[in-house]
Amino acid sequence: MGTAATGRRPALAESGDAPDEDAPPRESSAPALTVAGVARRLGVAPATLRTWDRRYGLGPSAHAPGQHRRYTPQDVDRLLVMRRLTVGGVAPAEAARAALDGATPGADLQPTTVTPTHVVDAAVAGDLLRCTQLLAVGEGVPVAQWWTALAEPSTQALARLTVIDRPGVDAAAALTAAALAALRTRTAAPAPAGAPVVLLLVPAGEPRPLVVHALAGALVEEGIDARIVGGPVGPHRAVELVLMSRPAAVVHVSERVGADPDALAGLVTRVADAHPELPQLVLAPEGTAVPPTGRSVQRARTFTGLLHEVTAIVGSRDTIG
Repeated sequence: MGTAATGRRPALAESGDAPDEDAPPRESSAPALTVAGVARRLGVAPATLRTWDRRYGLGPSAHAPGQHRRYTPQDVDRLLVMRRLTVGGVAPAEAARAALDGATPGADLQPTTVTPTHVVDAAVAGDLLRCTQLLAVGEGVPVAQWWTALAEPSTQALARLTVIDRPGVDAAAALTAAALAALRTRTAAPAPAGAPVVLLLVPAGEPRPLVVHALAGALVEEGIDARIVGGPVGPHRAVELVLMSRPAAVVHVSERVGADPDALAGLVTRVADAHPELPQLVLAPEGTAVPPTGRSVQRARTFTGLLHEVTAIVGSRDTIG
């Protein structure tokens, strides 16, 4: 492994020496992290970090008198490379060599099978390009399968992590942007002329969840003109949108546990009063109240179930008059 195996940076030049343009950049002034903090960020056990330090020299390099050594941002970058490569099947010694030789968190590594761990690693590193490559919808892979097998588990895994981001790095935003890019690429072609319309609504006051885009993409693959409504949507506005778009069905999606029940109920009830025969489907967390407004309103429990219900309904009816 040569001199790089020590994991220590070369000594800085004497104060009288001329600066070396090829020398590595100085450490940033960002706060150094403890073993526990880095372990939480990477999703590994503290004992794993100590092993990597002892065996491969991938240890903390910041030291202040009277304190334990701390991990600098550069140390964390090297550990991100180490974790990514080992998860991808690279032998630990080889992964450590690549990390110490200066491979970046976005180093080219295309695993045979992309897993949520690969996606989360790229998102935590703020590597949008890498995250986009990993989340691309494979040729011949249905959007619904992509969502349930890769994209959704990735978002759930990331949500369970405590992430310490640097300015300009947002792991959740990187993952969301990559998923949206994947869906745009897959659904770039316009809907066929005369395709049935399905409106997708989110109750006012709630952020639009990523699952709405995934559902819309899956519906587009089924030849349906899925339209996601943006901005605040109250009951009156929802009725106006139904009149304008003449949909075959309306889908309401809420992911916020404990959200205002009146926001969702108001939408569903108002649309049902104005168009009692228009099918409405609701996907919301358990415990969310959905008004029993008749047989035109159905509740779905899962993404797959909702997709099947919508396609079945749309395939059996015309748009509203």
